[in-house]
Amino acid sequence: MSNPESFIDEVTEEVRRDKLFGYFRRYGWIGIVAVLMIVGGAAYREYQLAAKQAGSEAFGDAVLDALDQDDPAARSTALAAVEAPGQRRALLGLLQSTDPETDKAAALAALTLVAGDATLPASYRDLAVLRRVIVAGADLPAAERRALLEPIAEPGRPYRTLALEQMALLLVETGEADAAITALEALRQDQQATSGLRRRAGQMIVALGGKPATN
Repeated sequence: MSNPESFIDEVTEEVRRDKLFGYFRRYGWIGIVAVLMIVGGAAYREYQLAAKQAGSEAFGDAVLDALDQDDPAARSTALAAVEAPGQRRALLGLLQSTDPETDKAAALAALTLVAGDATLPASYRDLAVLRRVIVAGADLPAAERRALLEPIAEPGRPYRTLALEQMALLLVETGEADAAITALEALRQDQQATSGLRRRAGQMIVALGGKPATN
């Protein structure tokens, strides 16, 4: 009985092998295509990463070359000429506002563009608004500056405490010393405030004739 059984097993195995080869001849191209897609996808991903890195390096080099200009006007012109797609526009706009004494109008215009670009992350736009309020100073009415700062001072916003500091300074500017002291003291007690910010708030309280609360 063992020989017939062995023969049957061999025939069965041969049939299976023939079916396997048949399936491979019929559907083997699917596996080849899958392998090519995997290899091609990996190569394309590497190409994208390399292109992104090259773009970042080119942007960084262009910005550094612009910042190396000794003349502020030439530096501003060179920065304006740098190509900055996507989120790099925000970085470039913020950099263009670092020389407001040279061209205040251009600095404010660059910040306004960043602040109004809805395609950029909120953190960039908030920082541009905050910087715009600081650069503009008294050129913007106090009420308008306060309206710009209020949304940034809401809980959860990344520059909340800095916006609160500017709002306290607005109270000083408008002659509301007592309200400014209260706001500055609250800022001193704020857990999110940095040590430097708390120190500045304490110094301002003293300058206004108040006394910082002891913890």
